[in-house]
Formats: sequence, C-alpha cells, structure tokens
Amino acid sequence: MRHLLDTDTLSREDAILILDTAAQMAATQEREMRKLPTLRGRTVVNLFFEDSTRTRISFEAAAKRLSADVINFSAKGSSLSKGESLKDTALTLQAMGADAVVVRHWASGAAHRLATSGWMHGHVLNAGDGTHQHPTQALLDAFTMRRHLVSEPTGKALEGLTFAIVGDILHSRVAGSNIPLLKTLGANVVVVAPPTLLPYGMTEREDIAIHYTLDDALDAHELDGIMMLRVQRERMTGGGSGFFPSPEEYTRLFGLDGDRMRRMPDHAIVLHPGPMNRGLEISAEAADSPRSVIVEQVSNGVAVRMASLYLLLAGEEAAE
Repeated sequence: MRHLLDTDTLSREDAILILDTAAQMAATQEREMRKLPTLRGRTVVNLFFEDSTRTRISFEAAAKRLSADVINFSAKGSSLSKGESLKDTALTLQAMGADAVVVRHWASGAAHRLATSGWMHGHVLNAGDGTHQHPTQALLDAFTMRRHLVSEPTGKALEGLTFAIVGDILHSRVAGSNIPLLKTLGANVVVVAPPTLLPYGMTEREDIAIHYTLDDALDAHELDGIMMLRVQRERMTGGGSGFFPSPEEYTRLFGLDGDRMRRMPDHAIVLHPGPMNRGLEISAEAADSPRSVIVEQVSNGVAVRMASLYLLLAGEEAAE
C-alpha cells in the first residue's frame, strides 16, 4: 500500500492485514510501556481543514505511540484560511520533510488529489473527505465487530455476518466506507434510511438489503450488529428540514431504543461512530447498554491507526 484513501480499492488481503496488525498493536497498548520505537525519525502531519477533535487526537496518539514526530496543522488561523491552495500547502509539507500526511477535508476527493498530484512524495491517509470516505473509521468498526463476533479473529474476515447501517446514509462518509469494506470482508449489509437520505442509485443495488423503517429491518433480518449514524444536520440545507418531517418522526421510525435493541439477538452489538445525538438516533439506554461497543470503538481506533501508519511507513522502509 502506498496510500490509504478509501475502502473501495482496498483488497481483502490488505484489509485483513491491517486488522491483524491492529490486533498486535492493541496487545502492545495493554503493556505498562506502550510506546514502540518503530517510526522513530519519521514525521507525520495532521492536516485538518475540518474540525474533528477525536479523529485528530486518535491519529496523534497513534503516531506518537510509534515514536513518530507529529505536526498538527489546522486550516483555521493559518495561511490556508487566507487563501493558500492545497497545492501550496502540499509543497510546504514536502519541504518540511513530511513522511505521511493525515488529511481531513470538507471536499470529497481532496485526499486522492493530494496523493496523486505529484506535489509531495509522502504517504497520504484519508481522515475523512466531504461525504465520500473515512477508511480508518470503517476499519476500526470492522476490527471491533471481529473482536466481538468472530472466534479466533486473527486472519479471519466477517463472512456470513449481517450488519445494519441506520440513518443518514446520504451524507455519511462512515457509511460510504463501511459498506464496501463489509462487502469485501464477506458480510451481509442492510441499509435503513428514509428515501431522502439514500444516495442516488443505491435502491438499484442487488447486493444490499434496503428498508425504510428500523422495525422492518428488525423483522426481516437476524442482525449481528447495528451501526447508528449521526444525523448530520450541518451538511443538510435547512438543518434537516426537507430530509425528514421532524426530529420526533425520525426517532419514531429510525431511532434505536431499548425495546428495539432487545429484539436483536443476544450476541448482537451496537455501534456508533460518534459524536452521538442522544435522544435522536439513539437513546441513552441503548448507548450505555452492555452490548454497546461505542467507547471501545474509540480505543480500537488508535490501534487501527497505529497499524495503518506502521504498514505505510515501516513497510516502505522494509522494501528499500
């Protein structure tokens, strides 16, 4: 792997390699001395054009635990907010000797542009681009699913398991990354959303089951896991009006509460990429229940991002 830009082009072999490496990284984080010397002397830049405290901190923790030098570069208050282009920024990072750039951008395709432009020679990791992709989020979700639902998970995929992704599919880069990755790993994918929050053409896909209420999905499938998506009002014109009648109606048809959670099999898990709109897409009872793995997703994110940085940077070193 040269870059990690999306899950559409991620092979099954590379996906399992990242998950297996993340399992090794997670094991090192249970030791008293958690820092590894693997990327000593390497420089990782967090280039964030959008605010995302938890993702930036997760990547920063991952790089530092591998002993890399970390530079946090925020668009706000920098020359970027004064009109400097992505190209000029990339050339600056190249001059600074960045070995890897973790980029989060409001525009879909920005990470791919940075990786393929020739402006810089470092590795690019997509930390979220517009409504397109967020590959490390999908990988940490798959890692969490595998740890809970697959016996002896190392080397294994998610064959035969069924996962529902519920809510704002249209604006969600989490859904955009999870759906292809889950299919690559052999899982069955169920999508639950109002028609107004489905991407164009999704209803024509034969490899995905689509339902227009959460109750219908629970009636039709024995789910091994359910991922509740945040309603992204900031990406909706009018803050959500036009996409669904009201918050109350959305909760009535698509919200996960204790009653709906109890209709799932006993082993099924509840996921959410965060931050949560408690009381809208998920109730406090569901979010805080023993079957919720939402807090664990955060800690697993560090291990998956450690694995991604390690495979890109240390893998390059081994190939030289």
